Amino acid sequence: MMLATALVFIMHLGFASVEAGFTQSKNTVNILFKNTLTPVLGIVTYALLGFALMYPGEFNGILGFSMDSWDTIWFNSGSADVSEGYADGGYTFWTDFLYQAMFAATAATIVSGAVAERIKLGAYLTFTLFYVGIVYPIIGSWKWGGGFLDELGFVDFAGSTIVHSVGGWGALVGIWLLGPRIGKYNNGSTSEISGSSVPLATIGVFLLWLGWFGFNGGSVLSADPGLTSLVLVTTTLGACGGAIGGHFTSMIVMKRIDFGMVLNGILAGLVGVTAGADIITPFEALFIGGVAGVLVVFSVLLLDKLKLDDCVGAVSVHLTCGIWGTLATGIFGEGASFMSQLYGVLACGAAAIVGSFIIFYILKVTMGLRVSEEAEKHGLDSEEHGIRGYTILIED
Repeated sequence: MMLATALVFIMHLGFASVEAGFTQSKNTVNILFKNTLTPVLGIVTYALLGFALMYPGEFNGILGFSMDSWDTIWFNSGSADVSEGYADGGYTFWTDFLYQAMFAATAATIVSGAVAERIKLGAYLTFTLFYVGIVYPIIGSWKWGGGFLDELGFVDFAGSTIVHSVGGWGALVGIWLLGPRIGKYNNGSTSEISGSSVPLATIGVFLLWLGWFGFNGGSVLSADPGLTSLVLVTTTLGACGGAIGGHFTSMIVMKRIDFGMVLNGILAGLVGVTAGADIITPFEALFIGGVAGVLVVFSVLLLDKLKLDDCVGAVSVHLTCGIWGTLATGIFGEGASFMSQLYGVLACGAAAIVGSFIIFYILKVTMGLRVSEEAEKHGLDSEEHGIRGYTILIED
């Protein structure tokens, strides 16, 4: 569990690399700054509120708060249960908290990439505080904390919905309220805004794939070799299926060999199998990942038609494929019900939309969401940070 925690933590470097690689060089420092502060603020906020909200113990299935956990973290660390009685001896209270904190910070990072290059730094960081501290843990408690979705038989092994689609809904609301980047949509056509570094984006995707072994593998919540090894196989084949689906779909639909769609296809496949990685077969994982790779291409194209500017394809990867993976678990997963899965998707989606809209809208009418047109054109690195991510020296 502690190794899995470290693997999930390194996913933040993966997200930072993907986002910096897929966006313009003039905003690199700004993106890296956000991706550095996201786990920092996410972990602290989760310690302050999130963990006690997400795992409240005995509660009404909708909202609760564990004073015992909160007191243990902040005032009485000596009372932490580190005995063999905690989690059947699988891990300690502290490992439990830290592993879940890494998941919470991941949900916020999904939003970062979608709204990049035009959101105010303060607005994004404030959103992260409230989304990770309140919205995400309340939704998570409905399943992982033993709430009403858990009682209805909703299955979400490692978070296709609770982490990925919740982050994806936040990203969708954010890009809708922010509006597109300057020059993205002109006279009915979509302009290609090239990223700064394809190699960096590729490194990021492989770091995320590596981290997913902890994300899904750690969600077994034990060192059970049989189940953990199956989960790692289904996770890997899901990624492979996503790459294949993204590659061939982009070739057919976009008439080109699109490497970006292969990279996002890998992530789409990983998101797709996350809900049911422990109860699907390797072949089903390959199929679910393959469909996710197809869906991510059409989702990216649809968002552009709707003039919803997602810099890195976060909504398509995490929301579209998170929904697909959750529903696919109801189709293929042993013991899962499609209607329970659908109900869970709708309930979590409604809560995430309302929660993210309230936070973003309040920020919009108070401090404002978007940087000035001048700052966006010059680049957020120079305007907000005073340094550039890349320095090119030209000698005569």
